[in-house]
Amino acid sequence: MFPSEKNMDVRIANQEKENSGFSGFPMEKEILGFCMQKGLLIDKETLNLFSGTSDLESVKLIIERIKEHTNARMITKSIFIQHKDVMEQVSENQKTGIQNLKIKLGLNIEISSSVSLENKPEGATKIITTHLPLGKKMEVNHFTTYFRNRFAELRGFLQERPELTNLVSINKISGGKQGISIIGMILDKRITKNKNIIFDVEDSTGRIKVIVNQNKKEIYEKADNICLDAVIGFKGSGSKEVFFANELYLPEAFLGEKKYSPLDENAVFISDIHVGSELFLEKSFLKFIDYLNCKIPNTPEAEKIKYLFAVGDIVAGVGVYPNQEKDLEIKDIEGQYAYAAELFGKIRKDIQIIMIPGNHDCVRLAEPQPILDEKYTWPLYALKNIIFASNPSIINIGATKNFPGFDVLMYHGFSYFYYANNIPKLATTDAINSPDRIMHFLLQNRHLAPTHASVQYSPYDKDPLLIRKAPDIFVSGHLHKGAASHYNNILTLSSTCWENLTSFQEKVGAKPDFCKVPMFNLKTRAVKILDFHESNEGRHENN
Repeated sequence: MFPSEKNMDVRIANQEKENSGFSGFPMEKEILGFCMQKGLLIDKETLNLFSGTSDLESVKLIIERIKEHTNARMITKSIFIQHKDVMEQVSENQKTGIQNLKIKLGLNIEISSSVSLENKPEGATKIITTHLPLGKKMEVNHFTTYFRNRFAELRGFLQERPELTNLVSINKISGGKQGISIIGMILDKRITKNKNIIFDVEDSTGRIKVIVNQNKKEIYEKADNICLDAVIGFKGSGSKEVFFANELYLPEAFLGEKKYSPLDENAVFISDIHVGSELFLEKSFLKFIDYLNCKIPNTPEAEKIKYLFAVGDIVAGVGVYPNQEKDLEIKDIEGQYAYAAELFGKIRKDIQIIMIPGNHDCVRLAEPQPILDEKYTWPLYALKNIIFASNPSIINIGATKNFPGFDVLMYHGFSYFYYANNIPKLATTDAINSPDRIMHFLLQNRHLAPTHASVQYSPYDKDPLLIRKAPDIFVSGHLHKGAASHYNNILTLSSTCWENLTSFQEKVGAKPDFCKVPMFNLKTRAVKILDFHESNEGRHENN
């Protein structure tokens, strides 16, 4: 529970926001006035995008450059797409503002950027991949293209497996060919009365039924845990009507070896903070901040922390579930982010914070979720040591002249409940409380949500949820349960929560961990679990 003074602080912060030109109308008025001076018109969509940022000088500079490079009298979003090189010509001291506007204007799907921090000559943080809104109306053909392209990419990974010999397309199977291999997407899966498994499998040339006999125990167990829409390689024999599988293969993400950095630095990982909830464990979070700021005795390792990954659900949100307002201490979304910014603002400035949204944050639920919207999260944007990225994103840390750094795949984990409940080996091993098992399953499939029904998603031409390059670290949250393990040399980390046990978690049998933070040392690869939970805080104190 927050002290009553904090609600007053939030109201004061909101008033300061209105008085400082952050609210939409004053910014719109400034932009319109500037355009009129330049003899230009601006359409409503672009005006709304520009007015959502506090960086008026960057907006003016962009408008001037567009006027210089085009003969257009009307500024529209399409103008920026046609002349995106203009953004790169703006002076270096405007780089941060321009980068945020590039993201809002949807000029790139993959963005590379770096942020230099105080006392940090090496190891600059880079966004390798982040995802922007589609910027177009979704139609049926977009979903068709999405699945075709996904299949083609995953097929490419499977074609590299030497075990899949004599690969043929489904429409090329005839007679009773032996010792051949096929690659296809799983359309349907069922068990016959004889307990055999039948898959309906499709590639770009046709469909076929694939049978896995129950007597082949090793492959049968693998087949039992295959999910719909997965792309699988089968080896066996068959005709154009049916294929009998003797072995199956998944695309599998893996690393040949583990990396070790020359830099003795630490990274910490948190998620599901839920600022604004009545159940927010504020005392414990403040203890964590004191640790980061080296205020806790006998913790020299804290000085080495250079990266803080915040993996979604920064705030509790508003209207996330029915009657949520009863569970909120701060009942407006901007107030929640204002207090979140106050907390993150206490962290020492040489720590780089990388932040993505989750299902409680103020962005769409469909994945990939775009970066947090500055219109609502403006207090966080005022903090210079935060990098905002989409959910999911890939971030590179610790790179030097002779070391490539660590690629960190950040994904909040909304799909995890689906697989924990629908994949037999996960459902029978209580994977909701062992989230790294779900993460290993997704690495096997090389996709963060391989089944169509597991998440809402936007049909990009290039599937944003596909794991193209194996990361060094794969970190998630959402399940409020901690875990740390390896899969194919990939470190998988699941972060815990900073919110007390909720009634929903009690209903589904979840057993959350509170305020435990994984810390990874880039030089030694040692993983340490830090515990900041104050035992006398919250309803679970007697559990």
